[in-house]
Amino acid sequence: MGIVEVAIDYAAPFFLISSPITSYADQIISIYRTRSSTGFSLDIPLIMLVSSFLKIFYWFGEYYSAALLVQAVVMVLVQVTLLKVALDNRPSPGARDGIEHVPFTGHQIGFSRPYDFWQWRNTKPYWLFLAYFNLGLLLLHLTPISESDTYISILGCVGLAVEATLPLPQIWANYQSGSCKGFRLSVVAAWIIGDTMKMSYFFFSTEDIPLVFKVCGVFQCACDFFLGFQFWMYSRTPGKVASNSHELQENRWEAGEKDIRMTRMSMSS
Repeated sequence: MGIVEVAIDYAAPFFLISSPITSYADQIISIYRTRSSTGFSLDIPLIMLVSSFLKIFYWFGEYYSAALLVQAVVMVLVQVTLLKVALDNRPSPGARDGIEHVPFTGHQIGFSRPYDFWQWRNTKPYWLFLAYFNLGLLLLHLTPISESDTYISILGCVGLAVEATLPLPQIWANYQSGSCKGFRLSVVAAWIIGDTMKMSYFFFSTEDIPLVFKVCGVFQCACDFFLGFQFWMYSRTPGKVASNSHELQENRWEAGEKDIRMTRMSMSS
């Protein structure tokens, strides 16, 4: 065993386990100090909690690395704390709909959430959803279906795929707005450093890491680096990019208004 492998086997697990705290502690403290979660997306705790719960139940069928299991448990604790602090410090009802999901609000991709999912005004539905979700997983785990290799594989693939989608809404929001306004550099830095270390652990550790971890990890790491590229690009020419984005949006509005006028003229004739 080489020096690199030894370092990864001993240092990487500690880094992985502590990464949920180092990545989100600043966000928790910031919301608590300012008494406002404006600009913070509640979708982040949703994605991370769902993926972490799925990975925990996945462990009981795959028995993958203990460090990754502990990381999932720590992530649950951190995200529950983050969700609680964010819900307790939401903007007043006078601010839009009372819940600021920036940068996700205003950038819906052609659909609205059914039953205002994860945008509820009351806090109780958030905790009920998480409780029912875990209860459902527990009931499935107590049935013979949990002994199926197919079921275990689905748990792992879905859990890791959900986690890998974490950067995508931010990438889309940045593209739509033509800027990274409201996007903290510390967050993208933590994601890039954390996922880079995770990739080192996945590919160079002497432990047996399932292939699905590696595939989803590579995808998420690539998205993180693309976010970093966006931050660099928009910070260099924010005015030009934002102007182009605004001009494109105005052109779309003008084209839409023109189509409406033409339709009215054809109907009147």
